[in-house]
Amino acid sequence: MNAAEGTELGAIALVGLSTTGLAFVFLRAFTAGTQAYADQHSQKTARQFEDIFLFIPPRRIAEIGWASAATVFLFITALLFNLDNPASTAAGVVLGTAFGIGAFMLPSQAGKILRERRRLRFNIQLVDALTHMSNALKAGFSINQAFETIVENGENPIAQEFSLFLQQIRVGVSFNEALANMDQRVGSDDLTLVCTSIDIARRTGGNLTEIFDKISLTIRERMRIESRVRTLTAQGRLQGIIVGGMPVFLGVALTFIRPSMMLPFLASTTGMIAVLVVLVLLTLGALTIRKIIRIDV
Repeated sequence: MNAAEGTELGAIALVGLSTTGLAFVFLRAFTAGTQAYADQHSQKTARQFEDIFLFIPPRRIAEIGWASAATVFLFITALLFNLDNPASTAAGVVLGTAFGIGAFMLPSQAGKILRERRRLRFNIQLVDALTHMSNALKAGFSINQAFETIVENGENPIAQEFSLFLQQIRVGVSFNEALANMDQRVGSDDLTLVCTSIDIARRTGGNLTEIFDKISLTIRERMRIESRVRTLTAQGRLQGIIVGGMPVFLGVALTFIRPSMMLPFLASTTGMIAVLVVLVLLTLGALTIRKIIRIDV
């Protein structure tokens, strides 16, 4: 081996060593960043569940997210894996990573759905609660005693929220601060109106019984209008679900019924482009329909 060949081999070894070192540093930084984001996301999701009185440790939420992401990634990657077609394998890895990230967010999305359902149930119960509180105030009860009547006779979730509100007052939290905490925890515009009215009435000496009666009537009328709007837009929502879900359902069904026909199509470059175009068009269509039928009252 002459000097030139030795120098060339040394340069190649140095480049390989540098590349390996950079890859290791990048992988380590990426892993640390991913873990930090996962921990922060899990803690945020855990706080969302705590707001609806579901106490799940952040570590458990992270485990569920990672398990969901790994399952989706392996399924999609295995479906498109093909040693004879590197493009299909690469597409499977990319799609598996994208859908895996979405699967990791499933606990957070589940928490949002549960919180929204709880908020709707709270708003329905709030109408009757305001009527009962108004009657209690007319009978000579204080505002705190009016809240206690709802805790004793009401149903969850409103009884839980009012009970926590009273507990905070008993341990030394001011009335206004406990009211603001409950408003932030529930996230209901109707409750915000009630809390603001109570705060103003306590400052100015207003008649809470009349205020509660008027707010109850306002919320009841708004719910009636929202119910009417949902009825009128039900057909549009159903059409959007059917039109958006039919291509996905047919694609999955044909993949299991005729894999010899679908798998080569999915493994080809043209097929992957067609699938991506379909997904983009379905997403745009769903967003358009959602924009049309979503009417704020």
